[in-house]
Amino acid sequence: MKSAALVYGTSAYLIFLGTFLYAIGFVTQYIVPKTIDTGAPTSLTNALAINLLLLSTFAFQHSGMARQGFKRLFARFASPVIERSSYVLLASLTLLLLFWQWQPIPTVIWNIESPALAGLVIAGEFLGWLIVLYSTFLISHFELFGLTQVISHFAGRLTAPVKFKTPGLYRLIRHPIYLGFIIAFWSTPVMTLGHLMFASVTTAYIFVGIWLEERDLVALFGDEYRKYRERVAMLLPGLF
Repeated sequence: MKSAALVYGTSAYLIFLGTFLYAIGFVTQYIVPKTIDTGAPTSLTNALAINLLLLSTFAFQHSGMARQGFKRLFARFASPVIERSSYVLLASLTLLLLFWQWQPIPTVIWNIESPALAGLVIAGEFLGWLIVLYSTFLISHFELFGLTQVISHFAGRLTAPVKFKTPGLYRLIRHPIYLGFIIAFWSTPVMTLGHLMFASVTTAYIFVGIWLEERDLVALFGDEYRKYRERVAMLLPGLF
């Protein structure tokens, strides 16, 4: 069972890693074959309906499986050791489905023609992805994506209890990962209606996710997190 859990968790992590790299290409429209603005266009009504369904599917999976109620239910049927890996795996597969079935809406909302300004925006786009990745390592990247749990289980070690910590960017804002995603999704020299829909819906979902996540963090860490929330901004240092 230990070996099986290790193989499962490692596979889930590798699938996540591939999905994350593809996500960068999907949004920035570099290298990958299917991006946010490529593919055969369909009617506006169909594109909006399909894309909204894909985004909603990811949102329900991503938020639903992150709640404590689901985790308790999961533990009744499978080892808690692979709970995080299962969450990561299903989130990755849901995202891959979104990338595969996403319907482009090519109507251009804005197009930055200045090479210097376009280059600056593209740099901001990649900065957003860098903030996301860097922030995951600040709070234990491999534990966040389930790898630490299966390796510790395989080695016969107990996973250390989750401790509240605020390293690096977390001293300035409470949710640097979400800020990185917002920057990455909105920083584009050519904004199409399809990209605008993606950025708008995912940003709205981020705020819902923050509300749900902070509710869980207060339940887990109590006054320690409440005090942190009072003194540290959510997304913009000193502002919001």
